[in-house]
Amino acid sequence: MRDLTTGPISKHLIGMAAFIGVGLVVQTLYFLVDLYFVAQLGKAAIAGVSSAGSTTFLVMAASQMVAVGALSLISQAIGRRDAADAQGVFEQSLSLSVVLGLATLVIGYTVGLVGVRALGADAATSALAAQYLAAYLPALALMFPVAAIGSALRASGVAGPPMLIQSLTVAFNALLAPVLVTGWLIGYPLGVFGAGLASSIATLAGSIAFVLLFGRMQPHLRLDVRRLAPRLTIWRRIADVGLPAAGEFVMIFVMTAVVYWIIRGYGPQVQAGYGIASRILQSIFLPPMAIAFAAAAMAGQNYGAKLPDRVRSTFYQCAGIGSIVMLVLTLLCQTNPQALILPFTHDPSVVAVAADYLRISSLNFVAIGLVFACSGMFQAFGDTRPALISSAGRLLTFVLPALYMSTRGDVALEAYWYLSAVAVTGQAIVSIWLLRGHMRDKLGNGPVPLVATAV
Repeated sequence: MRDLTTGPISKHLIGMAAFIGVGLVVQTLYFLVDLYFVAQLGKAAIAGVSSAGSTTFLVMAASQMVAVGALSLISQAIGRRDAADAQGVFEQSLSLSVVLGLATLVIGYTVGLVGVRALGADAATSALAAQYLAAYLPALALMFPVAAIGSALRASGVAGPPMLIQSLTVAFNALLAPVLVTGWLIGYPLGVFGAGLASSIATLAGSIAFVLLFGRMQPHLRLDVRRLAPRLTIWRRIADVGLPAAGEFVMIFVMTAVVYWIIRGYGPQVQAGYGIASRILQSIFLPPMAIAFAAAAMAGQNYGAKLPDRVRSTFYQCAGIGSIVMLVLTLLCQTNPQALILPFTHDPSVVAVAADYLRISSLNFVAIGLVFACSGMFQAFGDTRPALISSAGRLLTFVLPALYMSTRGDVALEAYWYLSAVAVTGQAIVSIWLLRGHMRDKLGNGPVPLVATAV
């Protein structure tokens, strides 16, 4: 277990964020590997897999309830040196994750399959979306226990070994995907169903590795299935912290679904372009996400240890490092977005849509980095309601105007992308304003460092 209450803040942040970032990149590669091999099957397959992949946001929302709640409570308990509470929260986060994983399978194979069919631009796209989701659902269900274990490790300051396991599972997925999608070596191509199946098999292998190696990755928390009987009081504590964070992802899912609904009339090439670009954006957002996850664990331990100056400095360093990274990525998307798209498709119409979306969306990259930094701090404090409030504001400023615009037949596609950029900037302003008041309430009126110090 790594003590984050002493030593240079920047060193802790960058060290943890590097491992977490690689792990997040590897996790994102699950879907990108599928998308790469599915892209060889045509625009309808790309659009189908992309629309089915949007359900990932909904499952991530539920998994974030467990992940954020566990990370916040465990990191604070570690900061207080309360080993019993840290162990109890970890056990109950696993217990809750098992229930939610089973619920995902039941809902996914009923309501989920109907929902993704409705998002398709045509009958072929809808059918392919349902095929992919049917095979991908086990991977989504396993997202819950993996999130619980990963949060416990991050709260303990452990980031390297999980990254290695995730890297190996993605490599396994990359080996399986061409075999199952194209029928290479086995002579029986499964198409988009094979892509989802490859991810599910690889995720299962990774989950088993996490369970078997958990005790070796850190010595203080124990994984004992005999102690997973539900304790509703701890479930409630996890949900109190995690539910607002889950609400953020639900809103992302709603906004993504609204976009797919609006652009379905523009044709499958537009859905395919948006699908590819949105997955690329998920990869671009991984660096500030990694920094924010590291900041949540670090600020959580220091908040539990009652070290307010270190908590403040953690935020300012998180925001500063994240902003620099996002400025670099903004320049890349402004100058050559095609370089990010061409590995997935060479269709001119699809590339044009994806490039426009990346170029316009990059205008709010710094704002998104600040939103992540604020969210990480809200997690550290154990109160994620302010992050939900700022996300709700974005929902109102984007979805309602977008739906109104869709009722008019003369709206250019780029207008929706600019509207989204404005909405994200507004969210960042609200997040910073709410965090300012939150830090004053939680930490008192101490000094605010203009330049974060490595204390």
